Amino acid sequence: MSQQPTSATHDLVREGLRHHQAGNFAEAERIYQKVLTINPHHPDALHLLGMIAYQTGRDESAAELIRCAIAVKADAASYHSNLGNVLQSQGKLAEAGACYQRALVLKPDLVEVHLNLGNIFKAQGDVDSSLACYRRALALNPTSAEAAVAESMALLLKGDFASGWRNFELRWQTKDYDTQMRRYAQPPWKGEQLTSGRLLIWAEQGIGDEIMFAGLIPDVIRTGTRCVLDCDPRLQPLFSRSFPAIDVISGVAFESHPEFDVTAHLPCGSLPGLFRTSTAAFAATASPYLVADPSARSQFRERYSDGRKLVGLAWHTENRKTGRSRSIDLQLLDRLSARPGLHWVSLQYGERASLEEQAANTPILIDPEIDQLSNIDQFAAQVAAMDLVITIDNSTAHLAGALGVPTWVLLPFAPDWRWQLSCTDSPWYPTVRLFRQTKLGNWESVVREVESALERDAT
Repeated sequence: MSQQPTSATHDLVREGLRHHQAGNFAEAERIYQKVLTINPHHPDALHLLGMIAYQTGRDESAAELIRCAIAVKADAASYHSNLGNVLQSQGKLAEAGACYQRALVLKPDLVEVHLNLGNIFKAQGDVDSSLACYRRALALNPTSAEAAVAESMALLLKGDFASGWRNFELRWQTKDYDTQMRRYAQPPWKGEQLTSGRLLIWAEQGIGDEIMFAGLIPDVIRTGTRCVLDCDPRLQPLFSRSFPAIDVISGVAFESHPEFDVTAHLPCGSLPGLFRTSTAAFAATASPYLVADPSARSQFRERYSDGRKLVGLAWHTENRKTGRSRSIDLQLLDRLSARPGLHWVSLQYGERASLEEQAANTPILIDPEIDQLSNIDQFAAQVAAMDLVITIDNSTAHLAGALGVPTWVLLPFAPDWRWQLSCTDSPWYPTVRLFRQTKLGNWESVVREVESALERDAT
């Protein structure tokens, strides 16, 4: 049974919490430990020490401390919820889900916990249950952008584009969105043909997203609207070549350049909500819509060709949110390299020494003259030189698909929304074929499926 907190321990916990919330973890931890010298079973001190351990990357210690707090005070919903967060970060989805459900039994109106439980269901492949959680969160708090966007992502994953894009526009209000909303005096574009001036389309999210959303630039052009595309500087040469009918800029304050004559604007991620509101609407996607430097492509073909089929390979992403589940150990792909008639070329970004170490036992060419991150135009030419690209879900998949190269994308059990749930093709890229995990974390079955596909292609 827990000891009644004294005024001294209460004040100490409050003092520790002030340091904790200010990010001064060392001092907060010292104070919480002091509380435990007074009362070794103080539940809040145990729980908060666990949270510091979690926030500083010590997940095992965090789980142990929070479990100790629950043993003392089992009716604290926040303890169960935070234990769920720790377990989820460890990939222990079933245990995390049980913690969230226990927290909701104790306190059913916790919006964030409904969201977290929804994320668990989605990661387990149960999208309908995840939608129910997100909608329960929205019922509790109709103004929750987090819940609205989570529902949007689940609907898009199911292929419900008409409903999914609606709440996607609330992405700017979520706490973890990677791009800031730009504020311009000009109004947002609604899809109409502008009677004067030009539309500014500006970049958001990452390189892969910019490439994917660029597939809708031809739709904008077909409306008769003149436009300016503001993109990542690494994409400017490629986009300029690919879309000669528009001006492509990067890092230019158009307000200082009246020749741009901008009268409306739109972030690129809002284009699908105007032009891709049904599966049928994807028939308008041009393929390819990006054009690599033809001279550089020819040079790569000449440099790599030895009579075998050129197969580009990418196996890793450093995405901090989902990189672990999307990446694959190169050693698992070794069995593919043993197939005759294939010349493997690395399309993987990263430090050359690290790549060579990973590929020590794999017959794959790592071109020292290519930097896939800093020179994307050159990288596009390298990708375009391939006969086939095999890649995980990273920017290489988007680039290869946009260039119209036959591309096989290896997907985790719970894929990103854009790849949908069970299809083997992609509405975004007609030349892309999807290979999916059938069990959480099981890449072996994916590799076997790819191996069988390579064998069929060879016959």
